Amino acid sequence: MPTMWTRDLDEARRKLGAWMRARMPRAIDIEIAAISEPQSSGFSNETLLVDVAWKEDGSERSESMVVRVQPTGFAVFPEYDLELQYRTMELLAATDIPVPRLFWLEKDDTGVLGAPFYVMGRIDGRVPPDNPPYHAAGWMTEISPAERAEIWWGGIESIAKVHNLDWRAAGFDFLDQPGPSPLERQLRYYDDYLAWAGCGRPQPTIEQARAWLWANRPEGEPTRLQWGDARIGNIIFDGIRPAAVLDWEMVTVGSPEADLAWAIFLDRHHSEGIGTARLEGFPGYDETVARYHDLTGHRVRHLHYYQVFAGFRFAVIMLRIAQQMVHYGAMDEAGGRNFELDNTVTRLLASLLEQR
Repeated sequence: MPTMWTRDLDEARRKLGAWMRARMPRAIDIEIAAISEPQSSGFSNETLLVDVAWKEDGSERSESMVVRVQPTGFAVFPEYDLELQYRTMELLAATDIPVPRLFWLEKDDTGVLGAPFYVMGRIDGRVPPDNPPYHAAGWMTEISPAERAEIWWGGIESIAKVHNLDWRAAGFDFLDQPGPSPLERQLRYYDDYLAWAGCGRPQPTIEQARAWLWANRPEGEPTRLQWGDARIGNIIFDGIRPAAVLDWEMVTVGSPEADLAWAIFLDRHHSEGIGTARLEGFPGYDETVARYHDLTGHRVRHLHYYQVFAGFRFAVIMLRIAQQMVHYGAMDEAGGRNFELDNTVTRLLASLLEQR
């Protein structure tokens, strides 16, 4: 995979250091002692890791920080609301949902890093990997079955905390909108996303899923805060316990089952979707649903529907990622077109549609 982001790190160190000096008036001798890019910043954003050292009130101080930069290259999403992510974590900081410490949001001065960005504290710990998927390789394969079970339950507990939150009282009422139901709003969003990403080319599996979702949407669903990208791969674990819940790009409100189904679909993608058995110790999905009910009191009624919804959303995203890989030279045009139509997500989605 080629590098999706190109950045002169020395220039970034200089400009970011000057920017920080203006925001830390009591600090002297501010220095970015180290700056680097993580091995993977994902497909939709750019991340920088910085170690900052300074003196304040006669003491030597330091902080490890993460800089999340709004993407400027080939976009995966039709729009990217960096301020929404920051605002979400700002509100969650007052709850029992662990999020990183927030330092600054820069919306206006694009001369620093070429785009808006925010700065948050770095959390020590480990994240179950997506590449390669954690059921196939990586540190999750090296720990005990009991530890794997605790990590999975930590993810489900984190999802339950999001859903148990009084989202209006917590300040998330701005996510709600008059008019269509939250589910219909999301379906319309992904209809528009598909039209934007699909470039008018047929997408049989995605289009079949879209039609089925519109025809079979459940009525009278509860409205809770939705994490949007709910999964253990977006949690930093300190040992086997969640230390920080990350990646709020897709935050919204709607049925809590959408988050639970997304977590299950992604886990299925990382196992059966790639032809790999789930690792020993991972609780079964029926057991997961029962535990989720115990934690939230919500009786899950439409898990299959929301798994198809998860697969549909992920397949639309993969469609755009295929085009991104062509854009950056990882695939030729023919390979990218084949990948749009036939990938691990579309195959798993097709199998779900056969089960309806």
